[in-house]
Amino acid sequence: MKKRGRRRLTRKRLLFRRYSYNHILLLNLRSAKSRPVKRAKMAQIQEYQEYLLDALEVVDFKLIRDKADINNDALIFHPVMAHQIFGETETIFGYQDLHVRVLYTAGPLHIYLGVEYGSRVNEVSGGEMNADDVVATIAQSLPDGCYFINLEEFLKTLDKADKFQPFGEKIGEYRRSSDDGSERLFEIYQCDYKVQSFLKFFARLQTFILWFVDAASYIDTDDAQWCYFVCYEKYKNSDGQYQYATAGYTTVYEYYAYPQNKRPRISQMMVLPPFQKLGLATHLVETIYKYYQSQKNVVDITVEDPSEDFQRLRNFVDARFCKELKSFSRAEIVKGFSKEMVREARETLKLNPRQVRKVYELLRLYYTNVNDDKEYRNYRLEVKKRLNAVYYKQLKDLKKMERNKMDTEMMRAQLPNMKQRLEQLQEEYAVVEKDYKSTIAKLNA
Repeated sequence: MKKRGRRRLTRKRLLFRRYSYNHILLLNLRSAKSRPVKRAKMAQIQEYQEYLLDALEVVDFKLIRDKADINNDALIFHPVMAHQIFGETETIFGYQDLHVRVLYTAGPLHIYLGVEYGSRVNEVSGGEMNADDVVATIAQSLPDGCYFINLEEFLKTLDKADKFQPFGEKIGEYRRSSDDGSERLFEIYQCDYKVQSFLKFFARLQTFILWFVDAASYIDTDDAQWCYFVCYEKYKNSDGQYQYATAGYTTVYEYYAYPQNKRPRISQMMVLPPFQKLGLATHLVETIYKYYQSQKNVVDITVEDPSEDFQRLRNFVDARFCKELKSFSRAEIVKGFSKEMVREARETLKLNPRQVRKVYELLRLYYTNVNDDKEYRNYRLEVKKRLNAVYYKQLKDLKKMERNKMDTEMMRAQLPNMKQRLEQLQEEYAVVEKDYKSTIAKLNA
């Protein structure tokens, strides 16, 4: 506990140094423009270090199923990031013992914003400094009129929560056994953008991404090319009646493909923190795949700028599907990468050629005996050849330019020499193999 306290103190000091003293003064003394800002006040500002707080620690989220959950601290979860709300430093200035409450009703996701604190810099400074308006700052990122600041009004929405039903058409379900032996049921729905009540619900749902997905932005729900997939948990309330809690979502953009086809691209995926580590992301992706694989006018399914975690998830799902294909059997895999793999995976699973190649490498390692030096070496060389293809193309382009008497000195200076490239290649391969082995462990589980 002492070590943790020291780490928090060090982080607080770092945050305070990053949070400009001048900025605090200019921001908080606007009401006192007629009075000169003295240099002495600049020095005194450090006295308020204890009023500078880490937003990641003081912002509390909850998903509320019934009124008793309001005071159940076991349900609290904290944001992963806050820079998209409170700026680069992720700090809130002006309070001690601050608790920012961001509550959502579990099903329809009505929002409550509230602030509780022990003391505020406004009073301590005699009115010369003002604390950050936390509610107003958060509200700027929320859709208009979608939140409550009166707790009693917010709680009234719980009285109608039992009437909340999922939007759209059910396309899949997933059962998960809990540690206590009970079974949890999750249902996945494909939703229609034309339903205005759904779009209002989705506007509240996507507010989570600003706290949990880096560089996230809201999608344009007026664009008819978006397709929505939402996962809900179906559970029994205290009266034994079934209700629904929102667990996560995925958005897919359906690009046009000539002549009358489409190429769906998975864009955003968010599983709410209380539902993470339950396998929901895997089942969301599998359900979306099956939804599009059944449509003849789908060319292939792609992913928009996937994170490393999502790419690993995608590799796992694709490898599990491809293992069942004839061209990906052990007997075919050991012969090397083939056009038949690309054809079968594309026609059956709607995978694009680049992803097919990654799945091939993953399954090739899956079938490779790493204790056989020759077999393992052949595998490494094949993967490194693919990783090195861009480098050799650059060298080839340079030689072509030199044959045409073009100056390539600056371009050559930017490329690594052969020794440096070999070192880079080994590092790149190590990362790839580590990721593949992690996925293989899941395939074997």
